[in-house]
Amino acid sequence: MTTPTEASGIVRRIAVRDFAIAPGVAVATVVLAVIAIAVLAPSMLTGQDPLAANPLAAQLPPDARHLFGTDHLGRDVFTRVVYGARYSLFIGATAIAIAVVAGTALGLAAGLARGLLDELITRFLDVVSAFPDLLLALVLISFTGPGTTNLICALGVASIPRFARVVRARTLIVRESGYVEQARTFGLTRTTLIRRHILPHAIAQVPILATIGLGTAILGAAGLSFLGLGPKPPTPEWGSMLAEGRNYLRNAWWIAVLPGVAVTATVIALSSLGRHWQRHYDGRTRA
Repeated sequence: MTTPTEASGIVRRIAVRDFAIAPGVAVATVVLAVIAIAVLAPSMLTGQDPLAANPLAAQLPPDARHLFGTDHLGRDVFTRVVYGARYSLFIGATAIAIAVVAGTALGLAAGLARGLLDELITRFLDVVSAFPDLLLALVLISFTGPGTTNLICALGVASIPRFARVVRARTLIVRESGYVEQARTFGLTRTTLIRRHILPHAIAQVPILATIGLGTAILGAAGLSFLGLGPKPPTPEWGSMLAEGRNYLRNAWWIAVLPGVAVTATVIALSSLGRHWQRHYDGRTRA
C-alpha cells in the first residue's frame, strides 16, 4: 500500500514531468499560431508589399520601421518572411498530402494482400527508403527539372515510405484481430470491413507522422529552393530568400539569417508538437 509520503512523491514527479513538457508545447503552439496567421491573413502582421523595392533603403538594419531590416533591393525582410510562410507551408503541406494518400494506399494494399503484391510493394518501399529523402528528391528533380510543382512531387514521393510502412504494419495487426474476425463472421462485405474496421485503426498514427513530416518537408523545400530548384525570385519563399541573402552575410546578415530563423522555428515547433502527440499516443496505447 502506498504511503502518503510516497504518494506525494509520485504526484511531485508527475508535476515536474508535465511542467517539463508543457512549456515546449505551449511555445510550439504559439509559434504555429503566428505561422497560421501569416499564411491565412498576412495583412494582420504587416501592411507592406513583399515585392515593393526601394533602392534608397537597401540593406537597412532592423529597426522600429523595418523589424527585420531590408534586403539588397530595399524590400522589407519581415514582410517577405511573413508572406513566405504561405509558399513554404504550401509546398510542405502539399508534398505531405501526396505522401499520405499514396503511402496509405500502398500500405493498406500491402497489408491486405498476400503473396506477390505485398512483396512487390515492400521491395519498392525498400528501394525508395535506401536513399535519404533530400537526396532522392534532388535526383527526381534532376530528371523532371526545377520548379514548384516538380519540387512538391519530388518531396512527396520521397516521403511515401514512412507512411506506407506504418499503415502496412498496423493493417497486418488489425486484420487478424478478434473484432475484425467477428465482423467478418457477421457477413460484412470486404469493402465495408476495410472502411469501418481496418482503415480507421490502420491510419491512427498518420496525423502524428504527418505533423512531424511537415517540418521535414518544409526544411527539404527550403534546402532545394536554396539550390535554385524551387520557386524563383522574386517569390518570397524562405529557401530562395536564404539563397538571395547568402552573398550579403558580411554586410547585412539579417537578409539570410532571419528567414533561416523562421524555417528553424517552424520545423522545431512542428517536430515538438508531433513528438508530444506521439508520446501521448504511445502512453494511451500501452494503457
